[in-house]
Amino acid sequence: MEYYGTGKPAGAPSRMVKRLRTFSQESKISLQISRLKSYESPMKKMYDVQDYELAPNYNFPDAFSQLVPKNTPEYVDKGEHYVERIMRALYHFKQCALIGPSGTGKTHIVYLVAEIAGLPMWEINCGLQTTSFDLFGRYVGLGKENWVDGQIVSWCRNGGILYLDEANMMKQDVATRLNPLLDTRGHIVLNEKDNEIIQRHPLGFVVISMNPFSIEFAGTKPLNAAFRRRMNAWITFDYLSTGPNINKDEVALIRERCKVSKKVAVQMVTAAAQLRFSYKKGDIPYAPSVGDIANWATLVADGISVLDAAEETVISTTSDDTTTQEMVRRIVKSATAAEPRLEAAQDA
Repeated sequence: MEYYGTGKPAGAPSRMVKRLRTFSQESKISLQISRLKSYESPMKKMYDVQDYELAPNYNFPDAFSQLVPKNTPEYVDKGEHYVERIMRALYHFKQCALIGPSGTGKTHIVYLVAEIAGLPMWEINCGLQTTSFDLFGRYVGLGKENWVDGQIVSWCRNGGILYLDEANMMKQDVATRLNPLLDTRGHIVLNEKDNEIIQRHPLGFVVISMNPFSIEFAGTKPLNAAFRRRMNAWITFDYLSTGPNINKDEVALIRERCKVSKKVAVQMVTAAAQLRFSYKKGDIPYAPSVGDIANWATLVADGISVLDAAEETVISTTSDDTTTQEMVRRIVKSATAAEPRLEAAQDA
């Protein structure tokens, strides 16, 4: 079976295949495969992504099986079809960008896509003080026989999804070295290893995620123009519930996952929606995610009062500043004291 460029397999193999040959420009790479077999995630039909098979009939070597996400919770959106859009972008372009505020589920959905596709996931947080040695590799000890690949080089050799989180906090030298990987050249030059040229695996996909560039997100900067142009599709994320708009699916999720009453679930989502509205106005530095609400509801289900549980979760999570915490506290008290609009979540 052969892959050329970004093409798809010509047909399913009729027998076990021991070797996969790929051709990229003038270089020929032989890739060892442990075995070939069908992978069929039960979530493909749920998210309507049967047409976007990212790794047909290919099973990655056992050494990377632990990098394939498992048991990722269902992702709930409000008709945005994020999973389908991401898998479609990867199917056609092999790379895409996700942009949206913290807590909107960008990382969660990348894990879900990797699990559905059965692909290993190589995750790098660009906001950390990660050195180029960690990303690309280095020699360990004396001599040139003890080379250790970094994460990006490991992904390049073996394929899967390279996930670059907080991409607009990436160091410029790292972004520059990634550019040849993301265009038609499809390779990386290892300066650290006698300028070895490594071709991008034919099943190597790239997803970057980032918060919108603003002064609220310390360390962010406008994405380098050359790097930005190499992202073929951009998908914008937002919260399920914001301001007066309460999403019934978010209420149902909190209610079912955390075993709280419908009334309490509506109050919590209402409070979160108001906090998100304040966050978008710039009044507070952080807005609660669905996971933050779930943490709040979990403590309530364990017998702690709604307000006491809020102190340990959404209020403390927002900021260490006491003035900001007091602002959040007032919003939470107001939202949970009012009679919830149960009609806003009538089917929850």
